[in-house]
Amino acid sequence: MKLLMLSHQVPFPPNSGYPIVVYNTIKGLLKLGVEVTLFSINPYKEKTDVDDIYDPIFEKIDFHSYNIDTEVNIWGAFFNIFSNQSYNVSRFFDDEAAKVLENILRERDFDVIQFEGIYVVPYLETVKEHSKAKLIYRAHNIAFDVWERLALRERFTPRRVYLEFLSRRLKVYETEQINRFHQVFAISEPDRHSILRMGCQTRLDVFPVAIDFEKYNIDNTKTSFPTLFHLGAMDWRPNKEGLEWFLDEIWPDIETLNRELRFYIAGKNMQKQFFDYDSDNLIVEGEVFDAVEFMNSKAIMIVPLLSASGMRVKIIEGMAMQKCIIATSMAAEGINYKNGKDILIANTSDEFYRAILQCITQPNKWQEIGANARKTAERDHEINSNAKRMLNIYEKLILA
Repeated sequence: MKLLMLSHQVPFPPNSGYPIVVYNTIKGLLKLGVEVTLFSINPYKEKTDVDDIYDPIFEKIDFHSYNIDTEVNIWGAFFNIFSNQSYNVSRFFDDEAAKVLENILRERDFDVIQFEGIYVVPYLETVKEHSKAKLIYRAHNIAFDVWERLALRERFTPRRVYLEFLSRRLKVYETEQINRFHQVFAISEPDRHSILRMGCQTRLDVFPVAIDFEKYNIDNTKTSFPTLFHLGAMDWRPNKEGLEWFLDEIWPDIETLNRELRFYIAGKNMQKQFFDYDSDNLIVEGEVFDAVEFMNSKAIMIVPLLSASGMRVKIIEGMAMQKCIIATSMAAEGINYKNGKDILIANTSDEFYRAILQCITQPNKWQEIGANARKTAERDHEINSNAKRMLNIYEKLILA
């Protein structure tokens, strides 16, 4: 089985949501004997120095990448208004990158070509012109839905109007592209329903976030209590928005509950404004070297997302590390959880306050929820079972 994957980010190292999903997909399929070729867009903003990648998975694949400036440009955004393209997506297309992809397709035949997310779909025409492989689109989220929800919460009218414009353009693009593939993978059941409402008439299956549980070793002797933590990429607007809300509306009351309570904030691209919140009880760490070790050392995970789509990889990782997770229903969307058993749902400041109070006054409660979370994660998000099911679909597509 020869597979070509297209990604809009180099998934090495797998240190945030999208790279983790792509990396683990490759890892699981390699174990099953699939020959994997990966073509990645390498955006300047989060550029990976390919020469510095030292990873056994990287050594087992045929890797290609192309550097592109995907940064939002004021003039580019302005002139895009007068086109019929989605600015969110068009920033990831480059003619030279398409030529690199064309050369890959000329040199080798593939059985399956998998597009990892909407931002590599602009290369579909190149693929269709130079390959007869079966084509799969993996929706890591419903992209327009993220922008639509952001627009609903935006109070500054000009910005809200522009966000609404971007979400409409993106919705048209996603809807037009969805039936151009032989197979679609949704990342969650809610996203599957959204894709069906978009008019999807092709094969559609759900593949949730998959992780390798051998990586998530738990050592409770290293866990300090009482501690809260938030971990996520802070250049992603929903993370930034949600954390600001928690720090402004909820944390001041939480901070007074216990003099020993500490709240740790970590994540790549930590913005300067968050360091202004730093205090004796609130520690802003920025990007951490080892996310798993960071999670292992803390007790209660806070995920206050107010707008998102897809599935939060960091929540799955937190569940794997037996963390008690307190999250909004938006953040936990797509995860097969039971509120109060393997996660605590809080959508208002009062609900967050009560959930955190319960956890720090009843240590057995957060430990019990964490243990249940690990079992749920093992049941639904194990890398090998997901890879086997994915390969089975590849084989059926080829025979169809």
